[in-house]
Amino acid sequence: MPRAGERGAVREKTTGKWHFLQSMGDWMKKNLKRKLKLNFQRQISFREDDEQCLARNSTPEVRQSDGEFFEKFGSVMRNRTSLMVSESIDRECASSVAAECSQEAENSEAVEDSEEEHLPEEAEIFSRVLGSNVEQLYAEVLYETVHVIGFGAKENQDEILSFLKTAFKFDDEKHDMLLEEARAKEAPDILLNVEVIEAHELHAKDCNGLSDPFCTLYLSNGPTQRYNTSVKTKTLKPTWEEHFSLPVEDPNNDVLVIEVWDFDPAETVREKLGKFSDVKGVKGFKKLFKEVAITASTGKHDNELVGTVEIPLKEVVSGGVKLWRSLTKKGKSKSQGQVHLRLALGALKNVQVATQEHRQLVRVLLKHDLEVTQPLPYKWSGRFLELADSVLNQHRIQTGLDENHVQLARWAEFCAVHIDHALNFQLLGRTLEKLIRPIKDGVLSDEEARVFWEAARKLMPACLTCIRKIRKLMPTDKDTLTQLEALLSILVQLTTLTPPKDFELFPANMFAWLSASNEPHSDIHQSIQDAVRQGAKDWYDHIMEINNDDDKKSDDQDIQLSYYIKILSLLQSDLLKAIEYHDKIYSEVAQFEYTKVIYEVYDERVFGLVEPVVQQTCKNLKPLRFNEDPTQGLYDNDDITMGTSLFELYIALQRFVVMGKGRYLNEDYKCSKFHTWFVKGVAQWLDIALYKALKRIEKAVELGNLQPIDEHVKFSSSAVDTLSIYYQIKVFWKQLNWPDVESSYTFVAKIIDDICRCSEFYAAKMSTRVAGLGETENAFSKKFEVTTEWCTAINNIEYIRQAIHPFVLELGLENILNSMAEFHSESNATQCRKTLQLVIDEAIDTVSNKIIDLIEIMAEKMIPSLHRFLVEAAELLRQNNMSLDRLMDYLQKNFETLHSHLSEENFKRTLAIVWDKLTKQLQELIDSSIEKRRPPSFFANLSDALGIMEGFFKYDETEIASLCENSDLLATTKARLKMHSLDTSELIQQYFLNRYEEQKLLTHTPSQNSEQCCGLLTVKCMFQDQYIKIEILNGRNLRPTDSNGYCDSYVKVHLLPEEKFAGSVTKCKTKVHKKNLFPLYDEIFSM
Repeated sequence: MPRAGERGAVREKTTGKWHFLQSMGDWMKKNLKRKLKLNFQRQISFREDDEQCLARNSTPEVRQSDGEFFEKFGSVMRNRTSLMVSESIDRECASSVAAECSQEAENSEAVEDSEEEHLPEEAEIFSRVLGSNVEQLYAEVLYETVHVIGFGAKENQDEILSFLKTAFKFDDEKHDMLLEEARAKEAPDILLNVEVIEAHELHAKDCNGLSDPFCTLYLSNGPTQRYNTSVKTKTLKPTWEEHFSLPVEDPNNDVLVIEVWDFDPAETVREKLGKFSDVKGVKGFKKLFKEVAITASTGKHDNELVGTVEIPLKEVVSGGVKLWRSLTKKGKSKSQGQVHLRLALGALKNVQVATQEHRQLVRVLLKHDLEVTQPLPYKWSGRFLELADSVLNQHRIQTGLDENHVQLARWAEFCAVHIDHALNFQLLGRTLEKLIRPIKDGVLSDEEARVFWEAARKLMPACLTCIRKIRKLMPTDKDTLTQLEALLSILVQLTTLTPPKDFELFPANMFAWLSASNEPHSDIHQSIQDAVRQGAKDWYDHIMEINNDDDKKSDDQDIQLSYYIKILSLLQSDLLKAIEYHDKIYSEVAQFEYTKVIYEVYDERVFGLVEPVVQQTCKNLKPLRFNEDPTQGLYDNDDITMGTSLFELYIALQRFVVMGKGRYLNEDYKCSKFHTWFVKGVAQWLDIALYKALKRIEKAVELGNLQPIDEHVKFSSSAVDTLSIYYQIKVFWKQLNWPDVESSYTFVAKIIDDICRCSEFYAAKMSTRVAGLGETENAFSKKFEVTTEWCTAINNIEYIRQAIHPFVLELGLENILNSMAEFHSESNATQCRKTLQLVIDEAIDTVSNKIIDLIEIMAEKMIPSLHRFLVEAAELLRQNNMSLDRLMDYLQKNFETLHSHLSEENFKRTLAIVWDKLTKQLQELIDSSIEKRRPPSFFANLSDALGIMEGFFKYDETEIASLCENSDLLATTKARLKMHSLDTSELIQQYFLNRYEEQKLLTHTPSQNSEQCCGLLTVKCMFQDQYIKIEILNGRNLRPTDSNGYCDSYVKVHLLPEEKFAGSVTKCKTKVHKKNLFPLYDEIFSM
């Protein structure tokens, strides 16, 4: 039988109906008028949503026969890794939180024990903190409280005194003694500190519509002692920001007077007229003419008052006041503008002493505040208790400290306290912001600048420790990210300042982990990077410490590899947190690639940890052996097991590498070529997968019942089981996402070859499975009936054949070949494409041939029954027997089964193959009948039976001959039957008819000069009544027959066959025309 590659006509897909000869009756076609189409469930494809369908319809026993090997490497390979990541992260978080809580509890207990032991000696704490000056400081604070400056401050004086006694931990006796000493001292000298900030909406006093304003300040009790600001020219919105200190003798009754004047320079009449071009409006001209007139008549140039503000000093509270006041002018009801002032009462004291006292006071009150309120770490907002705030304000007023020195004191003490109790980094950042400009402008002395940097040095361990230990805090907590942002902002702001010469911000004895490049230990940017790097190292060591080291040393390969998967999962989790929560903050605040630095650390550590293990694991894998011929079964390899852990580790490494290469394309990391570690492992898995696939296919065919899985499809569970293997292999390859082009091609070629091999193996097993089905035997005969199992087997093989091509497409072969064309050459890619296409085509042809082989086997089993029925029909057709009916019933029953269960293409194949076999049987029957010298009636009956059969096999108005590849055989068979069905006279007549046809070919086809032509004879014939009138006209170009080059020709006329006309018809003959090649006969005969 010709193979599938030669069966062009058989493969054509058309849609049609059965048609039978009308003479066979309606019973032949009552169930055969519907369209012949096999409705597969859907176009074969390998989409993600097919997984549930395949899993639902595949056989559990088949999957369990190999421990669900493929499913573990498909969906399990995808889900278990992510599950492990989640579980590992949960365990890690729980472990870290538990460790932190345990540590905090221990610290808390230790603190409580310490407090209980030293509670009676609390005053000693302050003595150690403040040295021997605690009593002196307390006495100074009491003095400032008793002689308070500012109105409203004495209202809560008793509360403040009680608060101070508690805060400083002094007993009543000592407190009372120091309080009496404070009361006995004289009150301090008072100063009114005024800052003239700005003015708005001043009335214009010059002809140009503007003014040249300046301010004059004085107290009502000393109007002769005046202070003036600078002049701001040509503006109605001047900004001065100038400071003045006015001695105060009677703060209860004194009034601050501020006058805003328009400055009028000494100018001549000519100079004033020169302003003519600047005049604005009618009022401007009036003002100009008035000034010219006064200057011309008197020569004076007095300044003009804009407006006045009066502020009683009793309105200035102890903490100072900042206010806007309207300017008034006698005789004017409207406001003349507004002035912005800052007022505060204070006393004189040495700046260095005052700053030192303020620092000590901040330290005492801050510790007391923390002791009373007990805020959580990083939660203290910077707002002191109300009484503490009053004490600090009074000290600032009476010492005359400016804002810079106040903030310096706070910065120094906040940094110092932060060592023991973490304060809010936002608070530290706000304090630092207020000091940046004074330090840059050199407002602070060198000694004060050194105090600033000493405090910063105390803060550095906490800052860098927070960077290193950031993973101990919950990244989803908004406060955590806020504190991190504030911390980085502090460090960035410090980078804008220059520390004193030879000042070590990061002493080597405290920061031994800093890189050697951080010299002279003051590079803040480098220190941030070192802290991030060290934090990553610490976290890696922590992960290695908390995970069970026994798994790493286990003899079980899966347990050992699971240990490394867990480590990678935790590192990946840390990188994801870094990307999601921290990277943006570091980038925006510090212009620093946070994730990149920690990835570099993890990359180096992972390479050293995992690479040797993977290489050794792959090296220990043993190769498998296979039988080349599928019909020989499977080679009995030793019990082979391969868990998913090796490839879960691959997936974990893949995700890890993508996080680095995907974000930093130009970087060359050690793990970037991790896939090369797994080459042997992947090759081994593919071999195992092939072996397991063949075993599973064998089991699926064995357990399958050859019944469609539901009413919508025509294939059984074994086909679904086989297709699910292909799907899981595709999922495995997709998840590998192999990055190397050349090895990708090698693996894909291997997968394609294995799938083709599995398809061929399945087809072979399916053929064996149905080999003995359908044969029945009774007392009278033995025959073969086509069963649904045979049809399902054919459909199964067809289903698998259709799956090969889409499976190959979804492996991403085209992408690989396109990449090969880019990296190598187009010709190389084309050659590879041709090679793989050849493999695919060969597999599809092989599977198709298996279908044809199965159909041929089925047809071969039908032939004996067909042969017997044909013989009976040939012998008894004219005797009204039922042999032909039985033949038609047999064909109808079997073809109905085929028609109902086969696809259209396979049904056509079946028709063609059965017909070819039937035709050959007819040939053999004709040959044997000729030998047996059967009568013509036998061959006539056989010819009639063939005609009926030919009509029976007609398909959609298409003759069966057009579906068969050997259509000439049918024509030959018909001709032979026709010839042997004739009697003697009919044979003779047929002989002459054939001669006549040959003569027609000689007359019309050859040319006159050809060797076959003997010349031309012109004859005219016509019927007259019962006679035929024949007129022999002439001959032309007769072939010479004599040696002289001429011939002696004549014409004989008789009717054939002669036996029919013997005695009734006289033969006629013309005269002889000698030596003439163009004779003119011109004779007429009647017969």
